[in-house]
Amino acid sequence: MNHVLEVTGIGKRFPGVRALHEVDLALGESEVVAVLGENGAGKSTLMKILAGVQGPDEGVIRVAGKEVEIGSVEEGLKLGIALIHQELNLATNLSVGANIFLGQEPLRRGLIDEEEIARKAAGYLERVGLEVSPETLVSELPIGKQQLVEIAKALSTDAKILIMDEPTSSLSQKETDRLFEVVKGLRESGVSIVYISHRLGEVIELADRVVVLRDGENAGELSGEKITHDAMVSLMVGRDLSRFYAHEPHAAGESVLSVKNLRSPAHPGHEISFEVKAGEIVGMAGLVGAGRSELLETLFGVTPALSGSIEVEGKGILVTSPETAIESGIALVPEDRKGKGLVLDMAVGDNVSLASVGRDAKAGFLNFRAEDEISAEMTEKMKIKTPSSRQIVRFLSGGNQQKVVLGKWLAMKPKVLLLDEPTRGIDIGAKQEIYALMEELAREGVAILFVSSELEEVIGMADRGLVMHEGALSGELLRNELSEESIMHLATGRVEAA
Repeated sequence: MNHVLEVTGIGKRFPGVRALHEVDLALGESEVVAVLGENGAGKSTLMKILAGVQGPDEGVIRVAGKEVEIGSVEEGLKLGIALIHQELNLATNLSVGANIFLGQEPLRRGLIDEEEIARKAAGYLERVGLEVSPETLVSELPIGKQQLVEIAKALSTDAKILIMDEPTSSLSQKETDRLFEVVKGLRESGVSIVYISHRLGEVIELADRVVVLRDGENAGELSGEKITHDAMVSLMVGRDLSRFYAHEPHAAGESVLSVKNLRSPAHPGHEISFEVKAGEIVGMAGLVGAGRSELLETLFGVTPALSGSIEVEGKGILVTSPETAIESGIALVPEDRKGKGLVLDMAVGDNVSLASVGRDAKAGFLNFRAEDEISAEMTEKMKIKTPSSRQIVRFLSGGNQQKVVLGKWLAMKPKVLLLDEPTRGIDIGAKQEIYALMEELAREGVAILFVSSELEEVIGMADRGLVMHEGALSGELLRNELSEESIMHLATGRVEAA
């Protein structure tokens, strides 16, 4: 096979960290190669080197057999390499066409040629199967279609090598299926793709080969029928995860969270009632748009309830804001950890102690000793991998960022812990650590309600399952009733499954 891209012996160091060491990667023409690894394995660093965002400390990069140095993103694009970030890099206030040609606008008599942009953009939109007008504002598109605009933008640079970083992390199943069709179509048209994903089912469906990194080094490679879930997991973590989920069902205590006839602003036409007991882990499933995240935000006071009642340990509470929820012993780990769970430019220690600052203050002044103690305790308890508590949070891996968010709330010793997609976008080893933490908290008597779009996660970790459909609670399943089929029956509105 002719290699369109080949890297040999790539190394990269940051202060106190060896990110990559003698890493090799080859990509063939019209090939999809998945690069896997736990958070911190070096995937993102390698991709940034290939796209020209960062330079390597050592090693050789060859494009179409020719040794090259990629000193900038612009040089990478000239070589036909385009990186599509997990966090989309679009100007949402501009049109689709303007985004596709941003920075490379065709000119006529010294002015931007709008007609030429519309004409050419239409061709790229057709290639990715996106049926929208080039004049449409990007802000008017759902996230799945914005992802396709990002791909069209890359193709407009004549990219022959696409690097896709977690492209489905924010997509619905329908949008994901459409993206798969686009990826397969691009491969057939001669585009080569490096695909990064934590969703191993996607990798099995799309990848011709799998390259696994562990601790900044090559851990192994799989191809064809050898690409299986167990084989990938074994290479990523360096051990056999024979028992992935930590959950051991045990008797629950008294009711801690009781919700009766609750109407949320997002779905005012439905009343919801349920309870979560001490030491119980309740999983909430449903399709995208079912109203699960909105329900958690109502319980936490982000969008106060229109009517109904909430009780914590038998005491009725009025949750009008997150402050009142926190005072009542309720904590929420949001789905969007970067936007809503962390202050990215603050240090690990500052983030961990953020929720407890008011509780520990003395005479209105910050209690720095208490902050340091909480930071040290939670960094150790959560096994947060960081050079120090003064490390800026944005430079941690996704899994470690999630541990910081969890640690912030555990420092408050909550009675009710609400988790919204607690393992989204984190590696398989970090997932297992969070499952073990959930189990430990349940043993301590915390009532846990978690939302997850991964049915396997709900089945593996929940004592009971609640399923939502279009804003309504469509059914409840005991642990021995949990299965993909029973959950999907309820999630699609077939309430007779209950």
